Amino acid sequence: MCISCGCMTHETESESPARAGTASEPGPTPRWHQHADGSWHGHEHSGAVRPHSHDEDAHEHASESHHHGAVSTRGGFGRDSGLVTGQGAAGERQSVGDRRVRIERDVLAHNDAIAARNRGLLERGSSLALNLVSSPGAGKTSLLCRTIQCIAGTFPVVVIEGDQQTSLDADRIRATGVPALQINTGKGCHLDAAMVERALAQLDPPGQALVMIENVGNLVCPAAFDLGEDAKVVVLSVTEGDDKPLKYPDMFAAAQLMLVNKIDLQPYCDFDPARALEFARRINPGIDVLWVSARDGTGLDAWLAWIEARRRAKQARRSVGDAGQGQGELRPPLVERMPLRPSPD
Repeated sequence: MCISCGCMTHETESESPARAGTASEPGPTPRWHQHADGSWHGHEHSGAVRPHSHDEDAHEHASESHHHGAVSTRGGFGRDSGLVTGQGAAGERQSVGDRRVRIERDVLAHNDAIAARNRGLLERGSSLALNLVSSPGAGKTSLLCRTIQCIAGTFPVVVIEGDQQTSLDADRIRATGVPALQINTGKGCHLDAAMVERALAQLDPPGQALVMIENVGNLVCPAAFDLGEDAKVVVLSVTEGDDKPLKYPDMFAAAQLMLVNKIDLQPYCDFDPARALEFARRINPGIDVLWVSARDGTGLDAWLAWIEARRRAKQARRSVGDAGQGQGELRPPLVERMPLRPSPD
């Protein structure tokens, strides 16, 4: 889990509520920061984000500074940095590994509690939340833009964008006409439930909305962090190779759907669809599999039908008072046939 690399101790930034539904504008940019203790506050940064100094647990914003208290943002486990052993409750020496496991467990338990609140909020509004995860460059943002264009006002959509830096992806989403909020995780490698909780408060999605969460490009840490979503959707592009499910099993085990993207490039890539399906099913026998191209629109009808089936199932459960977690009805896993592509000349 990523606390081993220290990313959970760094700050995150998100846009102010005023920018969530608008295109980027020059000038001072309000930014919100989340500290390791879960607290938030905002500052305005003129132009680019100012560098932060974390010496002595403080950092500077123009003429003002603030302190982090006992938790250092230099990485590791606070001041101890996770490199030394400590004393247990009974005076026994504890190894770094023991302390790391305990801290990971505490972090995940705290995250899961917030995720449950997010799930309850979305359940009350009969809104469907999908957590899109992938390696960098698999085509999540392009797929989101194409999906939004296909939906075209059929039902409300809001988007939460996660990246280490920039608002480029949120700007692309807002250009389609739907509200989007950018979260910059800095050195963090994934979104967590607290970030999504704050984003939901700012976006305030209407009832029966589709909430699309584009996670930071990473097939490792996002697998462990529940955001309160109804389903994780892992996007695998044919340019990455067909063995990704075996290399990153936790993510494919946690996902309810594998979207194989960029199939228009399959004739030009050393990608075997049968192997990709076999490996994914070896890790997760119940995973749904769809084949799409965000570029030319192939397979999008099946993707939209998958979303709509999930939306209707959640609304039906809500109408009868079932507060389930949105995992859908019991049925055989869905596998669409891979569209045939002519070989290149």
